[in-house]
Amino acid sequence: MNRFVIAEPQRCIGCNTCMAACSEVHQAVGLQAHPRLTVVKVEDQTAPMLCRHCEDAPCASVCPVNAITHEDNMIFLNESLCIGCKLCGLVCPFGAITPSGSKPVNLPAVFDHFVPEEMLADVPASLPTTNPFLAWNAGIRAIAVKCDLCAFSDEGPACVKVCPTDALHLVEEDSLEEQMKARRLDSVMEPMTSLDDLSTLTQERK
Repeated sequence: MNRFVIAEPQRCIGCNTCMAACSEVHQAVGLQAHPRLTVVKVEDQTAPMLCRHCEDAPCASVCPVNAITHEDNMIFLNESLCIGCKLCGLVCPFGAITPSGSKPVNLPAVFDHFVPEEMLADVPASLPTTNPFLAWNAGIRAIAVKCDLCAFSDEGPACVKVCPTDALHLVEEDSLEEQMKARRLDSVMEPMTSLDDLSTLTQERK
């Protein structure tokens, strides 16, 4: 089975620390700074939404340049190969792939002669609120970004590491059974705790 990160809404406090850490570590290694997860809110609960590294991976199936591959028990997206067609994001069942882009860093001065910035000054730009699948900005190459489990880091996913409430967990095949046992134990102990509280309350009233 593929590895993936999952969130527990009951523990998430919506602090967005995971998004900030994700953006920082990826930018530090020269990848797109856009966070690979998004904290969403439904009623009074929040939780990060990110790639589930699907076994069948529809995103990999539709990629016309094989920029998305199955390797090391995960679905890996090579940003250098991506051509920005956005097909992967359209077929993702979790909405976990987002087109994003930025101007090249340390672009050689020779390229300034080809498309000077003043020539693009009158080109309309997309509003910040525009859906990323509809946005288009001259001089910026938008490519797909998705969770890569921070494969470049020996410390594993940065979001899991920085979460202050341990709401994020890396799910792997060897640890899945242990996590399931812990959840079953929690579900058994919770009603017992409730019964103990009720018994104590009853004794106090007597």
